[in-house]
Amino acid sequence: MYQYQDLSIFTGNAHPALANAICGSLEMPLGQCEVFEFSNENIFVRVMENVRSKDVFIVQPLSSPVSRSVMELLIMIDAFKRASAGRITAVLPFYGYGRSDKKDQPRVPITARLLANLIETAGADRILTVDLHAGQIQGFFNIPVDELTALYILGRYFKERDLSNVTVLATDVGGAKRARDLARLLDAPLAVVDKERMGNEERIASMALIGDVAGRHVIIPDDEILTGGTILAAANLALERGAMSVTAACVHAILSDHAVEKICGSDIQELVVTDTIPLAPEKMDPKITVLTVAPMLGEAITRIHTGQSVGALFQ
Repeated sequence: MYQYQDLSIFTGNAHPALANAICGSLEMPLGQCEVFEFSNENIFVRVMENVRSKDVFIVQPLSSPVSRSVMELLIMIDAFKRASAGRITAVLPFYGYGRSDKKDQPRVPITARLLANLIETAGADRILTVDLHAGQIQGFFNIPVDELTALYILGRYFKERDLSNVTVLATDVGGAKRARDLARLLDAPLAVVDKERMGNEERIASMALIGDVAGRHVIIPDDEILTGGTILAAANLALERGAMSVTAACVHAILSDHAVEKICGSDIQELVVTDTIPLAPEKMDPKITVLTVAPMLGEAITRIHTGQSVGALFQ
């Protein structure tokens, strides 16, 4: 039964299917809101119901087309602020520009921080997100940030498959913590790929594997897959070292360029992703398994609304 009289969930055009799934898990209707683009590319938002003093959650992953998703979010926040919403939580299953989290070259921006400033200035009171590319992005905000992880969803999926002789392989040293957490969930050993990138180019210069994968089923987790180059290089290295099979798992399936064709045409057995980002029909493949984060986000929204611990979700 619908029980949250002062809770409302709305969505932009980035991922309405996820917003509907979240509302379905909570057995409540999705809020009515118009979000569209005029012929001059100006975005228009109109809230179609009374939200005065309500606890409003706006579901909008900052996914492709990223610039439009960002502008929709900012304009929606402003619309709800001017409609006298009691509290506005931006639910960002995927935080765009997460890779631009530091100044690693001269004269470059820290766009992840800029985006945080824009969201705050628009009027958001709180952020709910899933698996940020870097943990320090939480510190870019001066408002509360709840970062969920889909690691347990992925871990539960692999546990149900009841695989033996599993090794979890981190794609790089930076992703070793995520891989280690998954390895603990699966009670499996950890291996790490040591890689070097070529400047801003989305390709890898050299790789080395630290650990033993011979005769084992390898699972390669990552927070996001862009072109698939990192995953493919790690998978090929594992297979060269004697791995029995390789399965890739990621939270945010960006899958740009020809990533789907490259991954699904490779020796990777399966690609497991979540629905934090909508997967276009042309990107669907029998090798791809999509797990939903809707119940997890729904539970987190309930806990935020009722003042309960969000961290208790993962204890």
